[in-house]
Amino acid sequence: MEERHDQEEIYSQRIKAGKRTYFFDVKATRGQDYYLTITESKRKLRDDDTFSYEKHKIFLYKEDFLKFVDALQDAVEYVREELLTPEEVAELDRPRPAYEEREAGFNPNRADDNY
Repeated sequence: MEERHDQEEIYSQRIKAGKRTYFFDVKATRGQDYYLTITESKRKLRDDDTFSYEKHKIFLYKEDFLKFVDALQDAVEYVREELLTPEEVAELDRPRPAYEEREAGFNPNRADDNY
């Protein structure tokens, strides 16, 4: 059973964004058909002071990759060109240090990294 799990989990990247975390996971079906899952996970405080995670997931199949990327790029460009001030665009374009998660070696099998 463990071999099947290794086969399905091909690539994973995590992006922390405040109270939200985004996961980009490349997976394969048994027939080696590849797809991407994009998961938004938001940490929520329960009434009993414990935490739960609210998750939303998108499945993106390889035949739709280019259409998805094109539509996302168009939407981002629209926001940048039509809705943001020059100051906000400059802040978005400001150089940032390398993403800490890559250097930290995110491991999707580690209990504290799971969503």
